[in-house]
Amino acid sequence: MGRHGTIAGRKEKQDSRRAAMFTKYARAISVAAKGGGDPEYNMSLRHAIEKAKAINMPNDNIKRAIKKGTGELDGETYETGSFEGYGAAGVAVIVDVLTDNKNRTTSNIKHAFDKFGGNLGTPGCVSYMFSRKGVIVIEKTDGVDEDELMEAALEAGMDDLVEYDDCFEVLTAPEDFAAVSEALREAGYEFVEADVEYLPSMESTPTEEHDIKNLKKMIEILEDDDDVQKVYHNCTIDLEE
Repeated sequence: MGRHGTIAGRKEKQDSRRAAMFTKYARAISVAAKGGGDPEYNMSLRHAIEKAKAINMPNDNIKRAIKKGTGELDGETYETGSFEGYGAAGVAVIVDVLTDNKNRTTSNIKHAFDKFGGNLGTPGCVSYMFSRKGVIVIEKTDGVDEDELMEAALEAGMDDLVEYDDCFEVLTAPEDFAAVSEALREAGYEFVEADVEYLPSMESTPTEEHDIKNLKKMIEILEDDDDVQKVYHNCTIDLEE
């Protein structure tokens, strides 16, 4: 269980898909801004803005997305959704979306599953294999001391701290995520990623090369779709290599 891909791989992926990620994050900001356009009083909006700034999204784009959400500018109406299914070799997959046309989104996602040896399922068919957790990824640098990070995160209410070769992963209950991330930011920590995610509690390891290739292609197609916010899977193999 845990993180897929290295810090360098994540950053490279962000760079290569920056324009598409701007579109996705602008949608997330607009949806969050419906709860109020001031990030000081809207934690969801603040979180969405911080994620956008982490990939160097221009301030003008951020302001425009907020105004669309608050109704100051005309914009599409987005709704959240989630799809579940099985990829090649029975790998469990969850796809989170923000869409202004659910029929189009459903068709695109079903096509991706069907084309690469998967099956789109019904709600709940794979989500029982995952747990919902707040995940805060902090890169290992000379300025990050593990004991100090552990102490700060524990005081804020974290569940666990997982160490990898290139980073630390702070795990929280979903309801504690905002408090822990806020406390760590105030303590001066910079995040590579921070979000509430699905972490696999049951894993799958494909052995056939064609299944692995199909999984990589399917997830790439899904992640390139503007309507898709995030794709989760329980494959133990790094599908971003």
